[in-house]
Amino acid sequence: MNPFQKLLGIILISSSVSIACGQNINWRGTIASYDGKSLGVNLRNGQTILIDLPEALPISTTEPFSMSDIKPGMVLGVTTVNRADGSKVAIDVRPISATAPQGLSAYDLQPQSTMTNAVLEATVLNAEMHELVLNYKTGSVKVLVPPGTPMSRASPGARSDLVTGQSVYVASKPNSTNGYTAVRVQVGKNGINPTQ
Repeated sequence: MNPFQKLLGIILISSSVSIACGQNINWRGTIASYDGKSLGVNLRNGQTILIDLPEALPISTTEPFSMSDIKPGMVLGVTTVNRADGSKVAIDVRPISATAPQGLSAYDLQPQSTMTNAVLEATVLNAEMHELVLNYKTGSVKVLVPPGTPMSRASPGARSDLVTGQSVYVASKPNSTNGYTAVRVQVGKNGINPTQ
């Protein structure tokens, strides 16, 4: 094996490890195209990206969700940012699967935002603002939810919901062809857009 072949092998192995260990890459925008195999998304920055859609991947649509739907014991995904006084303020609230991993992690909805997947312990209305007490097994956190905070929930959809111009959220993984493969797709419907 010559030095070039050895270097090429190292690069390929490194690329495979990077892909295998990669985190989800999230895309938000509107549907530009759908040909049955790949989804074109017009991103918010004006670029367009093509994402492979596995044939067996289910499609979700979006329906309304509000504070009146939230009950103790429900598992929520709450994206927050820190206020100047250190308080956590929600910028997105939605119900998630009870089997979803719980905890806190950095998120890309806004700069310096955090995603909390947790069980709702209590809801308090204080000074016209709701406060959620969330327990994520290894700790708990209080989150303020101002009026008008974006909220929605996923509901079962179909490929026929992938309509050009509709808002869409896609979670993806890098693939071996230097592209991306969707692992989750949620599309807007009836004027309700994905909030995550």
